[in-house]
Amino acid sequence: MSDLDAQVREADIDRWLSSRFVADLDRRADLIALYAFEAELMSIPSRVTQPMLAEMRYVWWSEQMDGVFSNAPRVGHPVLEALSAAVARHDLDRAPFDALIEAHIGRIHGDPHDLEGFYVGPMQAAVRVLAGSGHDDRIATAGRVRGLSQTGRFDEAKGLRVEANRSLKGLPAAGFPAVAPAALTDPAQGEGGKRLRLIWANLTGRI
Repeated sequence: MSDLDAQVREADIDRWLSSRFVADLDRRADLIALYAFEAELMSIPSRVTQPMLAEMRYVWWSEQMDGVFSNAPRVGHPVLEALSAAVARHDLDRAPFDALIEAHIGRIHGDPHDLEGFYVGPMQAAVRVLAGSGHDDRIATAGRVRGLSQTGRFDEAKGLRVEANRSLKGLPAAGFPAVAPAALTDPAQGEGGKRLRLIWANLTGRI
């Protein structure tokens, strides 16, 4: 698990920092498994230059979901093994994982960012790991805020923030570390500034 943790820290410092606010170490490990899976998908375009080759790798990951969701992952693959354990422990739905892979395939072929596939679904799965089911509607707008910020649509993200915070009032505090990265709106901000912003977000329950 330490290798997966390091992988996520390198690939996605925002969500790695927020995961430090998860006190339950087992749930934190399961959260990191989700983020490591996403890190694997994100890294594919940087490793292969041709869209067809990238798509073949995404198809491979799509096929591996059969094993993950039957609790029979490819033996010896740390990400798949950890993801399968997290899926089984928290009874996660497969749909967001398939949608995320499809969103990546779309991107390599020039499609616009699928905010639901890239950001909303994964955030909902992460909250389920930390706080159980029943919170999808509460966090959907926060997922869109995160996606808009990550794709440079800052004014749109700012316009949704009030609505997102209104919805988040019913979210258990245990689930908030999965949402808190939506509070990070400045891609150029340093790690120290991000840490302070995440402390504020987790203390207030607002993004």
